[in-house]
Amino acid sequence: MKIRTVSIIGLGALGVLYGHHLSCRLPKENLRIISDSNRIIRYQRENVYCNGIVCDFNFVTPEEKTNPSDLIIFAVKFNGLADAIKAVKNQVGPNTIIISLLNGISSEEIIAQTYGAEKIVYSVAQGMDAVKIGNKLNYHSMGQICFGDMQSGSEVSEKVNALRSFFDKVELPYILDNDMRKRMWGKFMLNVGVNQTVAVFECDYGGIQREGVARDTMISAMREVIALSEKEKVGLSESDLEYWLKVLDVLNPKGKPSMRQDMEAGRYSEVELFAGTVLSSAKKHELSCPINHMLYEKIKEMESRF
Repeated sequence: MKIRTVSIIGLGALGVLYGHHLSCRLPKENLRIISDSNRIIRYQRENVYCNGIVCDFNFVTPEEKTNPSDLIIFAVKFNGLADAIKAVKNQVGPNTIIISLLNGISSEEIIAQTYGAEKIVYSVAQGMDAVKIGNKLNYHSMGQICFGDMQSGSEVSEKVNALRSFFDKVELPYILDNDMRKRMWGKFMLNVGVNQTVAVFECDYGGIQREGVARDTMISAMREVIALSEKEKVGLSESDLEYWLKVLDVLNPKGKPSMRQDMEAGRYSEVELFAGTVLSSAKKHELSCPINHMLYEKIKEMESRF
């Protein structure tokens, strides 16, 4: 199993970041950016920029007949996932590997319902500080893609080894993790704290990297996820909290997470994916999560002004 062709769906911050990186290292025809005709016209008219450089992308519509891609990267927002699943249909073949860089802990299972769990390699993107405004993306740190098999102790699969070899070839930073369920819950914990707190306090990463009410709120929201993870038999701990705080604390202080960028642009956020998921699961386990409840209510109130 060898990866030569890649399809990316979604040109938000992660799609542009990783798309540009790959476009500099692969033959143009081997990287496909899947998008509808109207968006392609706009991208070609206005260009897409990454750190001031025009991205030279090979755009392909969902309807175009091509050979299957060896790797498909989902980089859309959660509310665009259903359409994205349909849009990549012509890119999927018997040996296609699929990774999802979406926030939350459910996108892989949703994709697998259509294309099969055997195609999925579980992954999370972490450590990037990309900010996208309009058609321009800027970042200092591209972070890493963490990927691996779902349960600890399992033998490394052929798909995981193929992805590792490909990332080595294209010099894409990664972390191999053989307990992706815990890693995904850890990233979920970080998003629950960081994205929602920065949105509510209307700040940037710097606002939660220093001591104060915003940082305290973020950590309290994350600790509610730790309590929930114990009920879900994932078992996050304070050491996991410390690990993710270290990931956060080296980001560009002037950077902003996606939820803050969405709300600044008047777009509805992924609050249902974060506090919404926490509160729904907490109800099932009869847990109290007052900080996430407060963040949920505040974000909904802010969105009501759009």
